[in-house]
Amino acid sequence: MKEKAESMELGVSQQRGATGSRPRAWLQNECVRVGLAETLCTYIMMAFGLGSVAQVVTGQGAYGQYVSINLGFGLGVAMGIHVGGKVSGAHMNAAVTLTMCAFGRLAWKMLPLYVFAQFLGSFLAAGTIYAVYYEAIYDYCGGNMTVTGVKATAGIFATYPAPYLSLLGGFIDQVFGTAMLLLCIMALSDQKNKPAPAGSEPVAVGLLVLLIGISLGSNSGYAINPTRDIAPRIFTAIAGWGVEVFRSGNGWWWVPITAPFVGGLLGAGLYKIMVELHHPGTSTRREGPVEEESAPLGNQENTSNNVCV
Repeated sequence: MKEKAESMELGVSQQRGATGSRPRAWLQNECVRVGLAETLCTYIMMAFGLGSVAQVVTGQGAYGQYVSINLGFGLGVAMGIHVGGKVSGAHMNAAVTLTMCAFGRLAWKMLPLYVFAQFLGSFLAAGTIYAVYYEAIYDYCGGNMTVTGVKATAGIFATYPAPYLSLLGGFIDQVFGTAMLLLCIMALSDQKNKPAPAGSEPVAVGLLVLLIGISLGSNSGYAINPTRDIAPRIFTAIAGWGVEVFRSGNGWWWVPITAPFVGGLLGAGLYKIMVELHHPGTSTRREGPVEEESAPLGNQENTSNNVCV
């Protein structure tokens, strides 16, 4: 019995030693961790999304149709959330980040970091897809990099309005599309309503983006994301399409930058005013931690109270 007791104590001590010897995280700085995760998850979303557009355009319908692009971006969003959701919240969208800051779900000082990470991830993804599909793009357009026309290829990377769409109509289109995005994101993360089940958030948000694409995409390509549009647009200006990417569509470029910010705030505000503020009071036990209720897309508490140390 004595030998058995000593053996059990030895096992416990070894287990404690193994636990205590676990390697520490390589990066202790919260800002660096968040920035890297947000960059990577945005890159993943954009690489799949832009890749689907490139395949449809250069394949001239042989390798997919418009719905393929919707699926590419929807599934890309889902994969992006899996990549960075527990670290940065995987916003992947400056309009989402601004809205979370405005509603107290993210510290304002984190806004520049998120926007820069999203811009960088989108820019790198545009460069990657350009490299991967360079020969296909060249073969499709004969080396003539145009923004408009039958063989236009700039639309692979950034969004452009339909010929009939005015700037005002496009602004309304982007405001409404982004409002629907943020309204539904608020609902999916509202723990007092019918949130997405734990672990299913990536699929739920991916389906939401897919839904917006198949219902609100024909006017201007449903950018609904400032950094998703401006970063690839700047890349195309550098890569050979020139300043025409900013002139096309009566100077369309500023619409997908500004309108999503307005739409995001309107959509989230509408949900809060009409639904969230009217939830009946519940006990503290049922509510759980404050961070859990307010965290976007299943984000953990470190993104609600980010501190750069």
